[in-house]
Amino acid sequence: MSRSILFYLMVDLSLCVKETRILAAKTLHDSGIQDILILEANSKIGGRIHSVQFRGHTVELGANWVIGGGPRSNHLYEIASKLNLKTYLSDYGNISANIYKQEGGLYPKHIVSAALEVAETRDQFCTSFSTRLSAPGHDRDDVSILVSQRLFKEVPTTPLDMVIDYFYNDYEDAEPPRVTSLKNTIPRYEFLDFGDQTYFLADSRGFESILIYIAKQFLSHKHEVIRDQRLKLNKVVREINYSKSGVQVKTEDGSVYQAKYVIVSVSVGVLQSDLIVFKPHLPQWKTQAIYEFDMAVYTKIFLRFPYKFWPSGPETEFFLYAHEKRGYYPIWQHLETEMPGSNILFVTVTDEEAKRIEQQQDIKIQEEIMDVLKKMFGNDIPEPDEILIPRWWSNRFFKGSFSNWPIGYSQRRHMQLKEPVGRIYFSGEHTYSRYLGYADAAYFAGIETANHLIRCIKHEKYCNGYDRHSTIDRLHNEDPYDPDA
Repeated sequence: MSRSILFYLMVDLSLCVKETRILAAKTLHDSGIQDILILEANSKIGGRIHSVQFRGHTVELGANWVIGGGPRSNHLYEIASKLNLKTYLSDYGNISANIYKQEGGLYPKHIVSAALEVAETRDQFCTSFSTRLSAPGHDRDDVSILVSQRLFKEVPTTPLDMVIDYFYNDYEDAEPPRVTSLKNTIPRYEFLDFGDQTYFLADSRGFESILIYIAKQFLSHKHEVIRDQRLKLNKVVREINYSKSGVQVKTEDGSVYQAKYVIVSVSVGVLQSDLIVFKPHLPQWKTQAIYEFDMAVYTKIFLRFPYKFWPSGPETEFFLYAHEKRGYYPIWQHLETEMPGSNILFVTVTDEEAKRIEQQQDIKIQEEIMDVLKKMFGNDIPEPDEILIPRWWSNRFFKGSFSNWPIGYSQRRHMQLKEPVGRIYFSGEHTYSRYLGYADAAYFAGIETANHLIRCIKHEKYCNGYDRHSTIDRLHNEDPYDPDA
């Protein structure tokens, strides 16, 4: 099959919504470039926008929240509103009354309130320090979030302080402060731009209905089913051959596609794996930019019980478990508001704990979870009817949930991460730094990458660099087709 443009799509890019491929294809389509092809490794579009049925209810293994109420309009929130998707404002305001000790029982509210006040002041210091580090004309070396906490002289060490710090940082970044860049993570522009009102989407149509809505703007469909011949499902790309004249893509089922250009929108975790072979090998500057970035793991584990035994009602939706081991089943949420009578709980784990858990059998994970729940609510609680455990890190199409900016990774290196290699363009939430790891990063990355490709097609002088007008110096002069460059 020969196409003038091949938009290569295999998997989505992050736990939060990753509609990069669809937005890139739509942008190309809207510019008049309609001879495109989308290759999807899975049986449906969405990637980590992944809705599943769990005991008669639709739950989201991936993207779950949309953000609104800020100075900028949020496109995802607008689409959710337009589709009348059921969303619920998440209220974290009473966390001080909902943190459990390692051996059971709630911490006194006044003790938690004092710890939260310290955490809030520390977070404000980190934001201010990050702003000073990045001030124009005074740009300084980056530090980790942990280093800024040390400078504040309030480093979380107790189980209570650690779970609160986890709530502030790991819950957003999916990695701990010791490895996370301060300058490139804080302040969190997602909330500055779009607001701090986070809405939990719990609709029978699933979060993926947002992506389907976008896809239907340019792909042929019947009702909710995309039937466009330009979308190929169950196509696992294993090899990309590129030269100065074009690109050849080979899939696992033996199919071969020819194109002038390719947009690769797989996660940085997949790029770090051996799933896709590039021929010739990507140049060293590119592989180094890929390997030095972080692919984090953020996992929600769902449990359904025969009856609820946890507090419900206003200001009880979220509760935390403080353990001496940071990140040990720390963040809990019940769904009695969103799904009354469902008796569903889920717990969020990240980073090394998420990886450790993935390597265990479901029954072992359930035993660990039940031990934690019994510490919080006593031994007289039922066993779950069912448990649902996503394994993002083990899945070859994802290799993690979303990217995180590690300490020591420069803006120059990030430019290389999204820099094209010949006729291969790279896109995904990991390429859009302002909202890195969030749904909006994927949205804007798809549009940005497609627009750069359009400029290349229309004006050849833009083909060799991601942004010829960038103030950042050109990062390399190597021949992109030279594997030893």
